Amino acid sequence: MKVTGRKDLEKLKDKGTASLFPDRVRIMVGMATCCIVKGADKVMSAIAEEVKRQGVKASVVPVGCTGLCYKEPTVEVVQPGKPKITYGDITPDKVPQLIEAIAKGMVKKEWALYQTEREEQLLQGGYHAYARGTPKELKGIPKHSDVPFFRKQRRVILRNSGCINPEKIEEYIARGGYSSLLKTVTQMKPKEVIDEVTKAGLRGRSGGGFPAGIKWLSCSKAEGDGKYVICNVSEGDPGIGMHKSLLESDPHSILEGLIIAAYAIGAKEGYIYISSGYKLGVQRMEKAVKDARACGFLGRNILHSGFDFSVKVKEGGGAYVCGEETALIKSIEGDWGEPRQRPPFPAVSGLWGKPTVINNVETLANVPVIMTKGAKWFSSIGSQKSKGTKVFSLIGEVNRVGLVEVPLGITLKEIIYDIGGGIPRGKTFKAVQMGGPSGGCIPKRLSNLPVDYETLAQAGSAMSSGGLIVMDEKTCMVDVVNYFLTFLEGESCGKCTPCRVGVRRMREVLTDISRGKGKKEDLELLEKMAGLIKEGAICNLGKTAPNPFLSTLKYFKDEYLAHIQKKKCPAGVCTS
Repeated sequence: MKVTGRKDLEKLKDKGTASLFPDRVRIMVGMATCCIVKGADKVMSAIAEEVKRQGVKASVVPVGCTGLCYKEPTVEVVQPGKPKITYGDITPDKVPQLIEAIAKGMVKKEWALYQTEREEQLLQGGYHAYARGTPKELKGIPKHSDVPFFRKQRRVILRNSGCINPEKIEEYIARGGYSSLLKTVTQMKPKEVIDEVTKAGLRGRSGGGFPAGIKWLSCSKAEGDGKYVICNVSEGDPGIGMHKSLLESDPHSILEGLIIAAYAIGAKEGYIYISSGYKLGVQRMEKAVKDARACGFLGRNILHSGFDFSVKVKEGGGAYVCGEETALIKSIEGDWGEPRQRPPFPAVSGLWGKPTVINNVETLANVPVIMTKGAKWFSSIGSQKSKGTKVFSLIGEVNRVGLVEVPLGITLKEIIYDIGGGIPRGKTFKAVQMGGPSGGCIPKRLSNLPVDYETLAQAGSAMSSGGLIVMDEKTCMVDVVNYFLTFLEGESCGKCTPCRVGVRRMREVLTDISRGKGKKEDLELLEKMAGLIKEGAICNLGKTAPNPFLSTLKYFKDEYLAHIQKKKCPAGVCTS
């Protein structure tokens, strides 16, 4: 259906609402990559078979990631007029009992994680409308907002993840989707859009958090007969998957944000650059682009506004360095993914020498919400200088691993203990690695630090894409740094000597230390090399490569000295 205005959008919204809340049972299975790894595909097949066998009138729907990685596979059930019930740790052998209970209109309370009222699902970013009273069969099942994992979260970016079928555009529209685009292109001038993003205080959700509004304004003013916008989905950090999960769970929120960005800067063409290996993400984004084009949200004369814009999905080679803007541009142009010296910055001279705005998945997913709810609402969330929320991949030695979204300014301790449930097996929290392989390690004594861009930078770490790896007392910090430097060595594009040779040499010295072959002067040598690399590397990926070493030397120097002087690994990891 081609959408030309508000009435058409409302028709699709009604269709999506009927799909989300049908007059029959709706069974939703988390089917993002993280869910499938835990066996969700087998659970979904078993549910489809069992529904047919038992003659239950139900829709079996794939959805995205709910964030509950520690409870996957998850299954959510909506019965007409009843709260949604979320079940965890569902395996194929449990499916017959679950479907039998659903057929009788009952709940398997022993597997239920929480209940969510029907009205809540229609609220973007909030869970606070509960019906009065609790039916007898639901007593004892906690409400969504009472579950410790969710209590301190604020789901703005992940507002639709796990709630909608990511391959049905009408379900996205039912949750308010594309209303921001309609408002933007029919009621606002491009400069007004940029002003709103600037007033909101939206900062890039990767790297150093550069203000999105300033980047957009610079590009809009740049001279050139053609401009581009690019969504960066090149997420190469080991063990991290926030962007992949959002791509698989809610592709239209990213696409809508990209289209609005294009309107703001005057771009006619855009790219969604996705790392190799994101097969499901590529599939769902390509479907989103196709459906958006069919509805008139892409192409010529979008929503009868006179605005033209087209998008291409570009699958990259998977190199970590292509997360850097200029290397990503080179890859799209068909060249080897290598960074170049800046300035000029991409906003002035980017793709094929044209002014280009590059934002990552998370940054763009915020844009539709800002345009709907306003800059004032968005800037009311977060800290003084870091507005809004941040998605983190909470992994490592923590009880409740998962995808979490928290207001900026929350403390590390709250994320690790209140949301993550603390350290398993009675172990002691030791440190947290933030900012990916080139981030820094923050020790336990700084766990009350607020999570914002400036504070983390002062502590020797970074927000970056949002990896948060928790480590316990059995972690050797020398071994951790050696691991990350090994990764960075392998991912160096090799263009500049400080990164190509310097990182390798740092890794070799650290390997000697971990094997009991370290010398007293090695720490001084490593510090000197770190300084030369930070000063001489071409791009920020090289410049930040020494961060894991520098932060651990600052907070865990005693471990290095134990390896060098005592020939002993305090954690018992470096056995040689």
